[in-house]
Amino acid sequence: MATVYGYARVSSRDQNLNRQLDALGAYGVGSANIYADHASGKDFDRPRYRELLHVLGDGDVLVVLSIDRLGRNYSEILEEWRRITKELGVAIVVLDMPLLDTRVRASGTPDVTNTLIADIVLQLLSYVAQVERENIHRRQAEGIAAARARGVRFGRPRKPCPPQFDLVRDSYEAGDITRSQAAKCLGVCVGTFDRWMREAG
Repeated sequence: MATVYGYARVSSRDQNLNRQLDALGAYGVGSANIYADHASGKDFDRPRYRELLHVLGDGDVLVVLSIDRLGRNYSEILEEWRRITKELGVAIVVLDMPLLDTRVRASGTPDVTNTLIADIVLQLLSYVAQVERENIHRRQAEGIAAARARGVRFGRPRKPCPPQFDLVRDSYEAGDITRSQAAKCLGVCVGTFDRWMREAG
């Protein structure tokens, strides 16, 4: 008899799985059959997902809230979809997109129309999701480039040069102390001392 499984994923520890878990439970997936990961969709190094792939069997059903739980780019979503439906013989139900339902008909035969529609919709949605992700990255890169052009600095603020720098620099230039000793006197790393030296001319 077919077993119904559920999969949920969030991409960071700060995000909450409850919405997905509630939706899977409302669909009728037993808590023991729900697998969940806190991991980025950028790769598939997800322990619970890997466990799920090992327990899924021919004729089982996998339920997810949305298609992007399988991955976050066009090729990975398609790869996982094909692996689950073609290689493992498992049907997929996507709760927020009813067209993406590859379950068999009550007669026990595959619903070819549903499967065809699901494949078409999946490819379209995956492509749109990938384009949107690329657009977000492009806009971020353009924003960073524009900010840098305006002189905005990123990262940790640089340490200001302390008042005793001139005295330490004179000692270093006179050969009384080494670079590492000079940096230690100022309480900074050698790289910061070198930068201050360059900026001081």
